[in-house]
Amino acid sequence: MRKQFQVFLRLGLLFLLIALTINPLWAVRSIILATTTSTVDSGLLDALIPPFEKQTGIKVKVIGVGSGMALEMGRRGEADILLVHSPKDEEKFMAEGNGTSRRAVMHNDFVLLGPSNDPASAAASKSIGEAFKKIAAAGSLFVSRGDKSGTHAKELSLWPDADAIISNQCYIETGQGMGATLLIADQKNAYTLADRATYLSFKNRIKLVILREGDKPLLNPYHMIEVNPKRHPKVKADGAKRFADFISSPAAKKLIANFGKERFGGPIFILDYD
Repeated sequence: MRKQFQVFLRLGLLFLLIALTINPLWAVRSIILATTTSTVDSGLLDALIPPFEKQTGIKVKVIGVGSGMALEMGRRGEADILLVHSPKDEEKFMAEGNGTSRRAVMHNDFVLLGPSNDPASAAASKSIGEAFKKIAAAGSLFVSRGDKSGTHAKELSLWPDADAIISNQCYIETGQGMGATLLIADQKNAYTLADRATYLSFKNRIKLVILREGDKPLLNPYHMIEVNPKRHPKVKADGAKRFADFISSPAAKKLIANFGKERFGGPIFILDYD
């Protein structure tokens, strides 16, 4: 009986080894996706993740933070894959050897929001830069995410003198995601910068209106980054690649291209890959 047990145990171990050799993803149960809050608040991930989990059996734990924090999680090996929108910070992340692959996924744009009476006359500006100058000159209240996110980085780049603005009592940093920041800005009847996807998702809950859009500096590209397992051995590189490949698949492309059409009458993310 003891010999039979040993034989069965050896056979079991052998079959397990063969299974792992043939399909190493068989052992991957879950991955961690660190991403910007806009992909969470807009509902996009609610459309993308369920079909991936059904297809692969791999669960995706989503951590919605600012792009800066998501990249920092990648540096510390606390996430397997990132979906972010802060190009300069992403390029630095890759140059440091923290990622193995950076794929363009989609883009939308940022919009300048404010009260309908527009006390700084930002809507009459000829450019987004001029609009921010007018807000600064008027001393109008501005609510910022202040969380080192991609949106925060973009906003800081638009001020004529970011250091002076941040120290101004008319400048409020929430330290929160885009959705929460929109609600606070609305309550205070203030200006703010938002990604279009989150704005559309919250449009019926706030009174703020779009005052400036369409400027080239307001383009908002998103990239998928696989974290480097050589830096962090615990990173589930196979599962991360499987998710990145899925996001690049025809099925996911269709979901992204159609996302928002039924609810908003048109897509809120534009595909950036072939």
